[in-house]
Amino acid sequence: MDYSLMTRLAAEFVGTAFLIMLGNGAVANVDLKGTKGYGSDWMLIAVGYGCGVMIPAMMFGSISGNHINPAFSIGLAVAGMFPWSEVLPYIVAQMLGAIVGQLIVVACYKPYYDQTEDTNHVLGTFSTINSVGSKLNGFVNEFFGSFILFFGAIGITKAPFFQDNLGTAHFALGFLVWTLVASLGGPTGPGLNPARDLGPRILHSILPLKYKGSSQWDYAWVPVLAPILASIVAILFYKGLFL
Repeated sequence: MDYSLMTRLAAEFVGTAFLIMLGNGAVANVDLKGTKGYGSDWMLIAVGYGCGVMIPAMMFGSISGNHINPAFSIGLAVAGMFPWSEVLPYIVAQMLGAIVGQLIVVACYKPYYDQTEDTNHVLGTFSTINSVGSKLNGFVNEFFGSFILFFGAIGITKAPFFQDNLGTAHFALGFLVWTLVASLGGPTGPGLNPARDLGPRILHSILPLKYKGSSQWDYAWVPVLAPILASIVAILFYKGLFL
């Protein structure tokens, strides 16, 4: 079934909002003082992000392709697998979805933000941070994590094994993200998605949080540029090898 551009943009908006609510919501549950999950381990966050991709993929994969990631939209367009005329509308929908999703996270956790004095924990519920302050390490981490994400996403959705049941492929994408966060998420978060990092970082910079601290704009280019470059390389590499 063919869907109108507006319907697909609505799917991208809602899907990206769900990604942020489930992913950054899990971070907030672990890192903000007083929550039921405060002090839990990293796997809770990995589950949140894995399901944050899997659930929208199963809901919207057959509608919009469930990009929910500007880097993916750009990479597909560079490879000739998505029309350039729709890239900007998709990115706008994704960015707005990320901002709205983050606003909902803040609304749900506002009392716990007010008692969390660690400003890095507060920022970490919005955006990615490199814990040792290295842009190079952050870029390497984001690039290779994103490469696996996009190479894997194309490989899973284009694999003959999944052609008769794309729902299973979308389920597998959630496990891919879950594993990426568990294995390569330690250095930066990770972002793997410009909208997931930039939209919430913009909000962090403007919201009147009690213990806000720096939005670390000097680092903000890393989780935007690295996933975009990784997406282009990964999708072209997969297309050259297998399509």
